[in-house]
Amino acid sequence: MFIVNYKDLRLSFNEFHDISDKDMPQYGEFCLLELKTGDYTAGSWHPSEKGCGKEGEFIRGTADSIGSKEVERWHSLQGYDLTESLEKEGINWIDLGPEKEGCRRVQFEGFKSFADKKKPKEEQYCLLIMKDGSLAAGRWNKWRHKAGGDFIYAPALSSHSSEKVWAWTPLSTDQFFAMELERENEKKREKKLNKSPLADPELFRYGTDVNVYYEKALEKLREKFCWATLTMMKKRTPVWQIAPLHGKYVFCQIEKSYYDNSDIVIPWTEGTTADDFIDFLCRYTHDTVKHSNPEEKFKFGTDISVYLEKAFNHVKKDYRWLDKKMLGKTWQYDIQKIDGDLEFVRRYWNESEYSVFDVESAERFIEILEYDYQSVALRENKIVGSYSPSFGHFSLHGWNLESYDFYKMQSGDYKVSVTAGNRTTGGSREFFITPYCFEAKTYEEFLDRYLEIVPDYSFGLGKKELVPDKELKKFLGY
Repeated sequence: MFIVNYKDLRLSFNEFHDISDKDMPQYGEFCLLELKTGDYTAGSWHPSEKGCGKEGEFIRGTADSIGSKEVERWHSLQGYDLTESLEKEGINWIDLGPEKEGCRRVQFEGFKSFADKKKPKEEQYCLLIMKDGSLAAGRWNKWRHKAGGDFIYAPALSSHSSEKVWAWTPLSTDQFFAMELERENEKKREKKLNKSPLADPELFRYGTDVNVYYEKALEKLREKFCWATLTMMKKRTPVWQIAPLHGKYVFCQIEKSYYDNSDIVIPWTEGTTADDFIDFLCRYTHDTVKHSNPEEKFKFGTDISVYLEKAFNHVKKDYRWLDKKMLGKTWQYDIQKIDGDLEFVRRYWNESEYSVFDVESAERFIEILEYDYQSVALRENKIVGSYSPSFGHFSLHGWNLESYDFYKMQSGDYKVSVTAGNRTTGGSREFFITPYCFEAKTYEEFLDRYLEIVPDYSFGLGKKELVPDKELKKFLGY
């Protein structure tokens, strides 16, 4: 382990090169840069398309680079190993390259260490001494790992882990760091302003508890929707809050900042009085409450078994092999009181955990159940044969058709699986070929019915491709 005291250490860079056509770094070489402004940063050299000369840029990270026209001199950070010097006691000065008369020399000091729980400020670009004795640089981002952070130095967030850095010192302030400093200063100014926020007497006539305003809006909604509740109103998200902004209370919605997860207050601007806001809440939650009528949602009562039975019987008509034992392998459903209102819920294996179905009618909930039961039925019916039609290139709304497979199942029924994707992602869907399709007397009539389930404009193959396929015709029993 290094025994030099990094707090007293100074690095002297003695081998600077002027920017010139004949004296540029190698492609990809990482360099310390002296800018024409006198500031210092670092980056990886990438020449222009010509591949030579001084035109190009020094890349510091994703969408973060310095053009060569902004650079006065460069000094390579590669090829140095400070291990031997850092393992000697009492050293406080290390020369990088021989001192020559008239040469450009620059010193860096003020090093800090993560060992002392010192961290750079967010977006600060730093010079690094790595634990293997090499030199590097990068922009500090604490958000990349919960337990620490990284120094980003190249595109695609390539980075040096803080665990591999022995000591660091800031380089010059640049636009990214300056923006972060301004964000921090703005947060401090805002915090100071919001210590004792003022409340506009017209806007906050009923106080600064937002629930009072929701309750007054609820009274108005109940004139039209007698079933309305606060829980229903607050299903419309994001909910409204009261919070300080620039030293004054405002009605607002609060979002989280991408940079640091701090609160972003978005004020309401559609009125100037408390009653204006109450009227706004009525409009904002109107449709949500309208579609939460318990008489529509629970028209078959509050016994979940009634809904399960209706879904099972409907699916059973086509998926003849389905039995209730199979349903034990899927989600479990219930009707529970959530915040005072009855809701359809899906229970997880831990019964204290659940998700709520925000549906407006009993029929819609039964449709969800049916889709689940259909998927279970297809999984439980073993495949005994398959056939894959040949096809050329099909583009499906930006995705390419990758596979199209027919399967015969143990019950004698058929299903089809279609897969499509692009260069980065993809997806598959399965469709049950209902008995109604096989009631057709001819193969052509079968295809007409089949293509209502798996239409060619959505999934690639149509009648033109499938009619001539004699092997498929035979596979399907025609």
